[in-house]
Amino acid sequence: MTAVEPKPAVGQETFDSLNPATDQVVGSYPVHSVEQVSDTVAKAREAAAWWASLGFDGRGARLRRWAANVTRRMDELCEVVQQETGKPHGDAQLEIVLAIEHIAWAARHAPKVLGRKRRSAGLLLSNHTASVEYLPLGVVGVIGPWNYPVYTPLGSITYALAAGNAVVFKPSEYTPGVGKWLVDTFAEAVPEQPVFQLVTGFGATGAAMVSAGVDKIAFTGSTATGKKIMAAAAETLTPVVIEAGGKDALLVDSDADVAAAADAAVWGAFSNSGQTCIGVERVYVHENVYDSFVDKVVELTGKVRPGTEYGPITMPSQLDVIRRHIADALARGGRALTGGEVGERFVEPTVLVDVPEDAEAVAEETFGPTMTVAKVRDMDEAVEKANATRYGLGSTVFSRRNGAAIAARLKSGMTSINAPFSFAGIGSLPFGGVGDSGFGRIHGPEGLREFSRPKAVARQRFSAPIQLTTFRRTEKTDKLVGKLVTLLHGRGGVG
Repeated sequence: MTAVEPKPAVGQETFDSLNPATDQVVGSYPVHSVEQVSDTVAKAREAAAWWASLGFDGRGARLRRWAANVTRRMDELCEVVQQETGKPHGDAQLEIVLAIEHIAWAARHAPKVLGRKRRSAGLLLSNHTASVEYLPLGVVGVIGPWNYPVYTPLGSITYALAAGNAVVFKPSEYTPGVGKWLVDTFAEAVPEQPVFQLVTGFGATGAAMVSAGVDKIAFTGSTATGKKIMAAAAETLTPVVIEAGGKDALLVDSDADVAAAADAAVWGAFSNSGQTCIGVERVYVHENVYDSFVDKVVELTGKVRPGTEYGPITMPSQLDVIRRHIADALARGGRALTGGEVGERFVEPTVLVDVPEDAEAVAEETFGPTMTVAKVRDMDEAVEKANATRYGLGSTVFSRRNGAAIAARLKSGMTSINAPFSFAGIGSLPFGGVGDSGFGRIHGPEGLREFSRPKAVARQRFSAPIQLTTFRRTEKTDKLVGKLVTLLHGRGGVG
């Protein structure tokens, strides 16, 4: 069985999905209208009640069935990802493997994280029991990106499903085939109800979902678009989780393993053509190891070939941004130790040095295979410069002795020490940023709670001798309560 999709309208407008490496048409998909999106959300509303009624065990079994299906057909999904993004097979497989890990983690841990738990009722209400549980929101709308079309949206979809919600997914117009594949394979594992549905199109389709009555929106994309979604969602007080851009920094201390740090910088900056929200775009290196670090980075970068180690720039308009950032850096005294060339589809891996901190290549998100490398006198200066950004998504620190202390000072939602991006693959860790990188969290316990609502319940077990919530309360009772509270809390800070 395939997924339930919006019924095509007469004269349905369509759009083509292209392979960015060749411009070959790899699929054609409908541009769903406001009415079609509303119908889809209405179907999801009905399915959500059934899905929630299955409980954690029923949902977990079905999510594990889906994960097994995706795992068995991984090569097939890799092919779809390759066709729509141009990334190498190995990179496609890596994001799929990480996504499978998150499906398994969410299915396994949802009962413990979200299930009912006892809380202390306190002395004044000791005749009560207190508990809290996390209940589904209903229908979650997910607007996904094109750079990691499996891993990133599933960070929201998987956790929303595990929490008991139905999901309507609007993938990027650059990767609709990946979205359809995910929805179709889920429907094979869960054929009973349209719990996970697809809508396709452009910005207007995403806007239609925001106003279609979903209970929460999870968006991944640019900061500018995230602000528009928030403004639209505010009209109906629809909560949102925003995972926006980044200008992530890698810091290299004097005691770092320089070879490992250089390898991490090269991978972090150039993998997926630099089209990574948590990619390494800025590097700050202690002056004692700066020269050896730069030499190693240049050596490793010389072995990275566009079209082999990474694919094309998926979104053509991004080529102009990359070209402008490189040109601005060079015009302001920077030097390109490698690369600097921007072609029609591919960009050479580019290492820039001597770039001013207010240059576009340092201050703005480039989202291409470039990195700036700057020398600093110590890690205090490195932290200061790393934090001098309106973004705050991920970061990386290389230091044998001081990694944790440096990480604690960085203004970012996530930090990896002595390895690149490791926080992204650990299911128990929340993923998200601060500032213009957005807010809210996917992954981990925080990700499960992001797509649920806390329900508090207090139950009186027996009548207490002191009745507080009644008009029959006496002056004697008030005095007694006053003395009790003073005894419990009145001496705080005294002595």
